[in-house]
Amino acid sequence: PMLDTEDAWLSVEGPVSIVELALEQKRIHYPLVEHQFVLCTVLYTIMRLSLKGVKPLSLFDSKGKNAFFKDLTSIQLLPSGDMDPNVLSIRQQFLLKVVSAAVQTLCSSQKDREVSEEDYFPFEKGKNWPTLAADLAQYLQISEDLVRRHYVCELYSYGMDHLGEE
Repeated sequence: PMLDTEDAWLSVEGPVSIVELALEQKRIHYPLVEHQFVLCTVLYTIMRLSLKGVKPLSLFDSKGKNAFFKDLTSIQLLPSGDMDPNVLSIRQQFLLKVVSAAVQTLCSSQKDREVSEEDYFPFEKGKNWPTLAADLAQYLQISEDLVRRHYVCELYSYGMDHLGEE
């Protein structure tokens, strides 16, 4: 972009302006940032729902693992559309585990006392974990419909039929 400056500012001495510094920065590779975002979301989900036995890096193939340790401005080979069926199976199991843990947490907290999901997770008002799992399924190349069906089955199995019908 063209930045016009007044003649009076040309003779000013001092540090470089923040605008000039920003323009000199390399552009980031957005798909790599999105790849990092998926890892952060997976890690946060594991931590928040106390999922045991999940190895986060097992959800990614070798290209995906290598991309985590590269500069965000570099153009990296990211996983393509063709995925190893074993990795897809691990991803599917992870997402179903997330949905099961979210429903179990919600149901156990409501049985103890009448508490809504927002009260149980006070810092995450409006966070719907099954919806997050369905959104994450898009990035992990798993069918959203599979995740949603599992959510409904979990709701019915915990006796929350009115939510399952919705």
